[in-house]
Amino acid sequence: MNEAESIGITPPLRSIYFYLTGGCNLACRHCWIAPQFDESGTMPAIPVDLFRKVIDEALPLGLKDVKLTGGEPLMHPRFEELLDIARQKNLGVSIETNGVLCTPEIAAEISRLPRRFVSVSIDGSYKATHEWLRGVPGCFEKAKSAIKTLVQAGVKPQIITTLIRRNAGQIDEIVRMAEHLGASSVKFNVVMPTGRGEKLRENNETLSIVELIRIGEYVETVLPAKTKLKVLFDSPYAFRSLSGITCGRGCFRCNILNIIGVIASGEYALCGIGYHVKDLVFGLAGMDNLDHIWKENEILNTLRSGIPDKLEGICSKCLMKHACLGSCIAQNFYRTNNIWAPFWFCDMAYREGLFPKTRIL
Repeated sequence: MNEAESIGITPPLRSIYFYLTGGCNLACRHCWIAPQFDESGTMPAIPVDLFRKVIDEALPLGLKDVKLTGGEPLMHPRFEELLDIARQKNLGVSIETNGVLCTPEIAAEISRLPRRFVSVSIDGSYKATHEWLRGVPGCFEKAKSAIKTLVQAGVKPQIITTLIRRNAGQIDEIVRMAEHLGASSVKFNVVMPTGRGEKLRENNETLSIVELIRIGEYVETVLPAKTKLKVLFDSPYAFRSLSGITCGRGCFRCNILNIIGVIASGEYALCGIGYHVKDLVFGLAGMDNLDHIWKENEILNTLRSGIPDKLEGICSKCLMKHACLGSCIAQNFYRTNNIWAPFWFCDMAYREGLFPKTRIL
């Protein structure tokens, strides 16, 4: 039982993940959301008035920041108005984009945010690699141009690279490219076995658990000596060094107890997993009161009372479970229909005898 639950206090709602659009202008082979390809921007998007209403309801619950993602968030027809609302409410803003639609005007608006973080996805140091994974010709140069445009506006974005078999040998080159473009950091992600990522795994385009663990060790222990940029690998806490965790190397965990998602349909959900798992949809924004959902929803309260002590498998035995919180509850449920199931990365490593013995209770 966590501290907040033990004394009967609902934890604060610190962040809302807005999945702004139901479509995307790319067709990425690994996307766990798997939105419909929507080159012309005709798919549903969260209305501006609803965006404002959700924020107003969330502020008394402790809201500090919002994440704007998608689909592709820059496809939202009134994206700059959303930024203005967040700025007026003094919220931190995180933006996840493929960069294709990033204009100097949008970059200038982002630069006006007092607290902002932008990530741009580039999945290789070569055009062929990136565009094979992203599915649309010309998107490689547009992504690089977006980074330059943001840097010129005073915003140094992070580059996010999803590692697969085709680009695993380009890690050093991707970092060199990030340096040249003026990025602030590079984050290397693994493919989640969700949405389109499942097919990518079936086709043997993803990396084995042995390869992922080795790459994680390389990114944490070897790569930092080769660059002044911050380099990150999205591995579970059990596979990170204690020194790396304490000094901020590596990716932050999903603080599942302090977030809620709003998907493009206007529904509240655990996160974007609500597109695939209707059991993790909690109500309709603008119709159902957020205060009531946040405090009374059965699934949210089940998570609060059970994380991390009810986690199963290797997660129940892991010394890092109080920090990791199961890594990705949404992914665990999607894969097994069990909210307490172990995270796939850790489960696979444990079954193959690769889970760090020093991290087992």
